[in-house]
Amino acid sequence: MSSLAQAKTLGGIGSILVLLSVIPYAGMVIGLVGLILILVAVKYISDVFKDKSIFNNMLISVILGIAGIVIGIIVGVVFLFSYFKGFPEPFEASMFMGEQMSSFIIAILLVIIPIWIFTIISAVFLRKSYNSIASKLNIGMFNTVGLLYLIGAVLAIVFIGLILLFVAEILQAVAFFSIPEQAQQPQQTA
Repeated sequence: MSSLAQAKTLGGIGSILVLLSVIPYAGMVIGLVGLILILVAVKYISDVFKDKSIFNNMLISVILGIAGIVIGIIVGVVFLFSYFKGFPEPFEASMFMGEQMSSFIIAILLVIIPIWIFTIISAVFLRKSYNSIASKLNIGMFNTVGLLYLIGAVLAIVFIGLILLFVAEILQAVAFFSIPEQAQQPQQTA
């Protein structure tokens, strides 16, 4: 049976593991494990409060985030192969001059823009999930995390958003570790 104590532990540890995803080589695996732990924690919270929308919004958020990355990689590979196909030797100086440079920049933008759009949409669903958790648990930090994710996703295109996303990850760990061991019962008025 799922409990808030388990959600607290799994979500907190998962958030820390996601922060460690910047470690070279093993970071991607560590981050993926952290993401799975966060998903399980949100599922537990959803089960405790019998509100499926909490988990569904988080799941949609994760799926959209992954889809954006996959689409960005596919578009990037296609454009880079087509870009480098026209040059006989790799890393020729002329490949980054004039008209070739503009097509290279367009290819980079065609990789970044889908990832950015999917990240924003993903952040909207993550915010919905965290706002629901905040209202159920009465922990405002989840509202803050959701808002920072959304603002960070929008501003990620100008890189300041990446700092906000990092701060949101730190606050996410704090929010999960702030979860009480048991759900508080609503106050009875006499």
